[in-house]
Amino acid sequence: MKPFIFATTPRVIFGVGSIARLPEHAAALGPCILIVSDRGMVETGLVPQVAETLHRAGHAVVIFDGVVADPPDSVIMEACAMARGCDATGVIGLGGGSSLDAAKLVALLAGTPQQLDDVYGIGLAKGPRLPLLLAPTTAGTGSEVTPIAIVTTGAHEKKGVVSPLLLPDIALLDPETTLGLPPASTAATGVDAMVHAIEAFTTASANANPVSRALAREALRLLGGAITRAVHQGDDLEARSDMLLGSMLAGQAFANAPVAAVHALAYPLGGHFGIPHGLSNALVLTHVMRFNAPACGDAYALLGGDIFPALAGGSDPQAVIDAVTALSADLGLAARLRDLGVPREALETLADDAMKQTRLLVNNPREVTRADALAIYEAAW
Repeated sequence: MKPFIFATTPRVIFGVGSIARLPEHAAALGPCILIVSDRGMVETGLVPQVAETLHRAGHAVVIFDGVVADPPDSVIMEACAMARGCDATGVIGLGGGSSLDAAKLVALLAGTPQQLDDVYGIGLAKGPRLPLLLAPTTAGTGSEVTPIAIVTTGAHEKKGVVSPLLLPDIALLDPETTLGLPPASTAATGVDAMVHAIEAFTTASANANPVSRALAREALRLLGGAITRAVHQGDDLEARSDMLLGSMLAGQAFANAPVAAVHALAYPLGGHFGIPHGLSNALVLTHVMRFNAPACGDAYALLGGDIFPALAGGSDPQAVIDAVTALSADLGLAARLRDLGVPREALETLADDAMKQTRLLVNNPREVTRADALAIYEAAW
């Protein structure tokens, strides 16, 4: 067996109602805590509720609610300025993947003299960082267990910061916090988690490893069995629990066995057209799978049995691709780029931008040329 490295969040707390016990786990964050979230989460009442419980436990709490989807670097710097201004001793990220990614970077940059431009890339963050707790309210990104944060830079480009320093001290997962997630968001984030598992299992990364592969398969069993119920019966707490746990397991998998072409082609869709990340992944997933099938069709067939028990024991990757296509339709996800306002003349630019995602494309099981990327976009259009 070849050597590999597997790293994850050192402490995971999972359970219905666990958000109410957050103060028990926040002592290590110190006397002044910055909560990083978005306005929508504040309006649900969850953020004020958490802040109040922390106040009662003796913490000073400051709320930054300016996170937006695919946060630009300006949002990160605004949150960092707030953290420094209040002498924050710890950070809580509460919300979807964008809020968790922002919280990671705030905890890092508020605790180090490094600037954001210094840390883009792999392993460039020096630290130290402030103590950090992440509590996801969506079942998709797995950000609570990944050493990755994505930032929108300039007009359209996305850049990543990858460092073990971004793994939080604690991940706190309470399925009840995901009950209010609308069907469309539940579907898109759920497919995002499935993509993480699929790409982690098939990655060409040198750190592809048996731990990630095992986690990816269990994630797909949980997600495949729960996503339809979570979308169509949003109050099904068992389905919500399976989705949240599956998302976390998929996050642990791809944090160590990195994702590839699906994500590389999804990022430009978010950057140029504001399509949410999970939906962007869903739009290109089956087309990338069809492209990759000559290189990893057996793996797709195996994973298909995990997602769809009726396909267990099969050997036809096309049957799996067809089943994933049907699942996306059943979940109500848009099927074509044109349905979301992407003009055909933009495909060339999207292909150019996808080829800049070298950090991801190197992990794809089949080499992707610009012509290949353009053909995939055309198939998805």
